[in-house]
Amino acid sequence: MTDKDVADQSELTEQEKRANVIRLAFGGDEAKFNDFIDLIRKSIPENTGVVLRGSAVTGERWKDGSAFDAKGPGTSDLDLTLVGERVLEFFKITGFFVPGIHSRPLSDDDPTIAPELVPLREQLMAMVHRPVNIQATRDAVMYFRGELLGQPYLTLIDRGPDRAAPREEPDHE
Repeated sequence: MTDKDVADQSELTEQEKRANVIRLAFGGDEAKFNDFIDLIRKSIPENTGVVLRGSAVTGERWKDGSAFDAKGPGTSDLDLTLVGERVLEFFKITGFFVPGIHSRPLSDDDPTIAPELVPLREQLMAMVHRPVNIQATRDAVMYFRGELLGQPYLTLIDRGPDRAAPREEPDHE
């Protein structure tokens, strides 16, 4: 992937990223997308943000430019990142790239590194019929990846008192 491709992906608007996710990962079903977010919201500690990264957001894989689900329906995964301090406690010490800062993803490759998140992961995978990986990180790492490296992501749940990212209201014209 070229520097221009990375720049193009980082310039997607929130609305374009959201539309990509709903179209690609949820088959165009906005209600299913909202149910996915609601399930996550009920399962995470307060003041935890949630973002979705990867090809579901951009439409193509960062490493090689292949399209989302290029190998067939349900073959691309969803990469959730939980952002905050308390959620890091869900991961075993062996489940980190940088202990207490940035976890490895709870995935088929590391299915036991965050036992409290396994039921959520299983419910999410049943909902979307594809792998869902769940990682945890601190705000500074998310800032570095998103703002400084330009890695695109879609905010699903904001941190703070009103943690839910605003939903798009349908036009009734």
